[in-house]
Amino acid sequence: MKVILIKDVQNLGHTGDVKEVSGGYAKNFLIPGGYAKVATESIIKKADEMKAQKDKEKETELEKAKEVVAKIQGQSVTIKAKADPSKKLYAAVKAEEIAEALTTKGFEVDKDSVVIDEPIKELGDFEVTLNLEHGLEARIGVTVEAE
Repeated sequence: MKVILIKDVQNLGHTGDVKEVSGGYAKNFLIPGGYAKVATESIIKKADEMKAQKDKEKETELEKAKEVVAKIQGQSVTIKAKADPSKKLYAAVKAEEIAEALTTKGFEVDKDSVVIDEPIKELGDFEVTLNLEHGLEARIGVTVEAE
């Protein structure tokens, strides 16, 4: 039986997919659970149109994300931190601090996007990776100065 998925179903497919499933699975689980509808020609046509629209939107989002990466790539931020006379920090620089510094520069970056390879525990210049949407990455410079 051909059905079109209304919701994502684990191990079967995503919203808008047309799938061939057994009659019992469709009638006893998918349709009563609100996961699928019986696939008719008109419903399949609408689903194809919706998929095309979603693909266009994803492409637009990807282009916007690439623009953001181009703007943020190579930027640098300065973090002020307390340090002892031997230039060791009392506390390591956190991803949250880097994200805040980027936000003050006008770039909206979530702290979970900031990847610090090794903990920053001393004064100096460092390079940090940002994992952004759509699997895109950007590298920025971080300068740590004494307060």
